[in-house]
Amino acid sequence: MSNIRISFTATLVALFLSTSATVLSAADKQETAKALAPAELSIDNSRTAVLIMDYQNDIVGMLPEKEQRPLLERAATVLMEARRSGMPVIYIVVRFRDGYPEINPRNKLFSSLKESGRLREGTSGAEVNAKVAPQPGDIVVTKRRVGAFSTTDLETILRAKNIDTLVLFGISTSGVVLSTVRWAADMDYRMVVVADACADRNEEVHRVLTEKVFPWQATVVTTKEIMKAIGTKERP
Repeated sequence: MSNIRISFTATLVALFLSTSATVLSAADKQETAKALAPAELSIDNSRTAVLIMDYQNDIVGMLPEKEQRPLLERAATVLMEARRSGMPVIYIVVRFRDGYPEINPRNKLFSSLKESGRLREGTSGAEVNAKVAPQPGDIVVTKRRVGAFSTTDLETILRAKNIDTLVLFGISTSGVVLSTVRWAADMDYRMVVVADACADRNEEVHRVLTEKVFPWQATVVTTKEIMKAIGTKERP
């Protein structure tokens, strides 16, 4: 009898919590949507840098072939407009020395890279894909970990250029993009994530991050939207 009472009580509690969550969700839905909805995008080109992250051959090659070309074309379009508008373009690349001395065997992610021989300095796989290759005047920052700020001098470069806004995109959404957004948010940068110039091997993870997670700390836009925001003040 005692077990029955406990089971019945637990069921009632679970039902109450479930119902409450549903009610709260319905009540807060409109307010949450309002909080996450981006305002009309306005960018000060003189205080903004574009970060293109991990667009390297070994990493681009991990995506399905049908996704690679349109992704590279969107990225190239943003880069072209950024350069035309006089904005700094900063490439973030992940590379390791011969023998991978930077990789600790406890690092599960990078240990697999060491075993495969990928992203080693001097190899074609570690180079930026030719369709979005750096141009004269662009800056290349090499990292030894996931995020763009960790193990790099990116912050020094941004401070020197008086940058307070970052337009960023990269591969993968759950890797370099997520890590960079979190770090930059803690340093109070204004951020614009170009969602359709980001990619992840897991489409659902990409969707959740760009639709549910990033909007709390960044403005999430499409390539067309960022092109308009960057170019508006430059066009007659």
